[in-house]
Parts: sequence; structure tokens; C-alpha cells
Amino acid sequence: MSEIIRLSASELGERIAAGDISSVEATRAHLDRIAAVDGAVHAFLHVDGERALATASELDRRRAAGEPFGPLAGVPIAIKDVLVTEGMPSTAGSRILEGWIPPYDATPVRRVREAGLVPLGKTNMDEFAMGSSTEHSAYGPTHNPWDLDRIPGGSGGGSAASVAAFEAPLALGSDTGGSIRQPAHVTGTVGVKPTYGGVSRYGSIALASSLDQIGPVTRTVLDAALLHDVIGGHDPLDSTSIPEAWPSMAEAVRRADVAGLRIGVVKQLDAEGFQRGVRTRFHEALELLERNGAEIVEVDAPHFEYAIAAYYLILPAEASSNLAKFDSVRFGLRVTPDGGGTVEQVMAATREAGFGPEVKRRIILGTYALSAGYYDAYYGSAQKVRTLVQRDFDAAFANVDVLATPTAPTTAFKLGEKLDDPMSMYLNDVATIPANLAGVPGISVPAGLAPEDGLPVGIQFLAPARQDARLYNVGAALEQLLLAEWGRPLLDLAPDLSRHELTATEEGAL
Repeated sequence: MSEIIRLSASELGERIAAGDISSVEATRAHLDRIAAVDGAVHAFLHVDGERALATASELDRRRAAGEPFGPLAGVPIAIKDVLVTEGMPSTAGSRILEGWIPPYDATPVRRVREAGLVPLGKTNMDEFAMGSSTEHSAYGPTHNPWDLDRIPGGSGGGSAASVAAFEAPLALGSDTGGSIRQPAHVTGTVGVKPTYGGVSRYGSIALASSLDQIGPVTRTVLDAALLHDVIGGHDPLDSTSIPEAWPSMAEAVRRADVAGLRIGVVKQLDAEGFQRGVRTRFHEALELLERNGAEIVEVDAPHFEYAIAAYYLILPAEASSNLAKFDSVRFGLRVTPDGGGTVEQVMAATREAGFGPEVKRRIILGTYALSAGYYDAYYGSAQKVRTLVQRDFDAAFANVDVLATPTAPTTAFKLGEKLDDPMSMYLNDVATIPANLAGVPGISVPAGLAPEDGLPVGIQFLAPARQDARLYNVGAALEQLLLAEWGRPLLDLAPDLSRHELTATEEGAL
């Protein structure tokens, strides 16, 4: 395996800036890695190697001419297929958008390009971000690099797997109910859901507009902070974008210290039902923070137990509305019944062929929840529960600086294990959903390997809205303490994927 792809994004950026490595060399190394192992991992839906190398070559030329760049310039990045990209297919993992090439970039993608990063391609995801395993992609599942028979999380399993498999040092993801943090948990990566409105959603193919948030997927907390600094900030194209200036997240990492920090442990999310190894690593991480000056306090959040029920009424309702635009008339797939048909018949045939079973399930549920006679009983009641969850956060943050929970109840489960049990799949998001309902930021940081199966486990920290820097502070502090104990990064313990490298013949068939 090339030394280049083992470098963190910050290390790679420093080496490029120093002239030790060119952006072209870094980009080619990652493209070679994708060609070698992505046939087994299937993290990418589209790789644009020619354009990536051209972009990297132009960046090297500009740097040689003396143009100043930021710390991530020249570093390759993967982009979740929920973000539209000019000149590259953007499908949101759905057949209904198969082959669609947008004429513009989403704001986070535009900012990434402007900062000199090199987009490699688009990563796999659950269709329209509906799922916790990336098994609901219309283009086949992504596999977890730690165990190719297991899920990489979802909906952003492709982004997390690409980073964990060293196919990309950085990735962009989206988080509606945990779709950045839960994949980070099961792949041993770092995932951040920023404060709602802290990163523009312009150009993000919407699932649930009041819940969606774009954020970084990386291998270190510093890398996440550097990418957050690139994509964050006000965007006049997004009406929900927060206009105030934000502090540097990277500076918060460099000041990492937990002395005197009050960390609240949500007792409702530290209970039976969580895998033993997940809870073991969670409490070991808390003890380590406590030994280094943090104060651990139990917090009661009584309405968190209703968060999943509320979420799975609010999300389908908003998804039902957002997905109405896919009607066969304006863009995307069009299926005409034999012998022709009316607009309504073409629309019905197109949506039947273009949407997968999970999307159809949630559209039906959301349409029902919004229908006359049921709106107040279902959608309206769910919004009231949402307010109660927000009040639980307010009460907690009046007494503690951050909250801590296990990121997800279990380690990565087997592919196919929960496909026929939607309720079991939905429960994977029990610890991550409350943050989306309240709009507060969250981070998942690797906490070790579960002793019973040797698979990654994450710890989640949550902070008050607009206090994202606190997450980078505590996350970086824990990362440094754990690294001192482990002696090497967690991903260095992942299985070697080299036995899955393709022959030239097999590679050409992809």
C-alpha cells in the first residue's frame, strides 16, 4: 500500500505544501487504491479520474507560480452522491436520477473546489439517504472494510467506507438522523454533524429539510475540523443558513483540553439494549477523560425515548413532500406504459420503477401522516415531541458543557441481517436522532474495538447549537489520549484489503 494514502489529510496537505509530494501524485495514489479495492468495497458510484488528475495538475501549476493556498489544497476528497456536482452524475443512490448530470455544484462542493481540494468521485448511499446500512442503494450495497460481510452504516456508508479503506483521506456526507455519525461508529472513522444551518444545504438533494445537515467524514478530528472550516459559514443561497461568523474549528482542536469540562452522560442512552462491548468502550473512554480532568455527570433526558417515534413521522412527511418533484416531467427517469398513457399514468409508472421499497414505504407513511384528519394526530403530535426533546437538551446544557452517548447500539451487523426488519433497522439511530430533532451538533470519535467481535465502536459528543468548537475540543482531546494508549491509529488495525485487489482484466470490467 502506498505511503501516501496512509497519511491524514492534514499531513498530506503539509507534504504537498512543502513540495515533498505533488497533488498529482496524491491524487493518482488514491485513484490507484480505488481501482485496487473498490471492486470489493463498492464505496464509489462514480469515479472521475481524468478530471481529478487535471484538477490536481492545475493546482500544482498554480502553487508553483506562487499562488497561496489553504491547508487542504491538493488533497483528494470523496463526495456523497446526495450533493449535486457539475459535470458528474448525481443520483442520490436512486434509479429515478440515474445518469442525471447537474449543471451546478452544491455550495459545499463549490467551497471544496475553491479551497483547492480534488474531488475523486461520488460515494454510494442509501437511496435518498433513507437507511442505516447502505443496503437500500439502487446500485448495490457498500461493504465495511473491517469485514466485507458487514454493513458500513448508512445512509452515508460509501463516504465512511472510502475513508476507512484509504480510498480517500476526506469525504463529505449528510446527516438527517445519524447518517454521518453512525457510519463513522461502525468503520472507525470520525464523523461530524454540524449545527443545523452551520453548513449550507444548497445543492443537497433533500430528504427532510428541517433535519438534513452536511458535514465531514475523516480519519482524524483535526482533518474534520479543517474540512468543516472549508465548507462552513453563511450562504445567502440557503434560507436556513446562519448568518453569524463562526470560530475556527481547527483552532479548537489545537487547544484541546478537557480539564474542568463537565460531560453529561444521558442515562436513557446508556442502558440495556446496547451491545456489551459498545458500553464497555464507552465507559472506558469516559474514565480516561475523567482521569484527565473532566467531570462526568449523569443527565436525565426523559423525552429522548420518544425521539425515534417522532422522527419517523416528521422525516417521512417531509420526504413525501420533497420527493413529489420526481414526477417524470422535469428531469430524471421517465417510464411510459405500453401503448402510451396520461401524465398521471406516466408519473405512476416512473415512480414505481424509479423508487426502491424503502423510499416507497416512507412516502406512503409520510403522505398518510399529512393527510386530512390525521395531520394533528400524527405529524402535529410529532412536532410537539420534537419541542420536548429540544427542552431536554436546553435543561441538560444548563448544567453540562457537552453530552456523551454511545454513537450506536451495536457494532456493524451482517449484510442482509436486518433488511426484512425495518423497525430493527430504524433503532440503529436511537442515539443520533435527538441531535437532528434539536438542531444541535454532534461528533462520533473512534473509542476502540468491541472485545466480543473486534469491530469498531464510536463515542458521540453533543454540544449546544453553534458550539461546534466544543465538540472538536473534547473529540481531539480524547483522540490524543486514546492514541497514547493504543500507540497507533485505530484504522491501522483494520484487515489488509490487498487480497481483494483486482487483476487488470477484472478492473477493466468495472
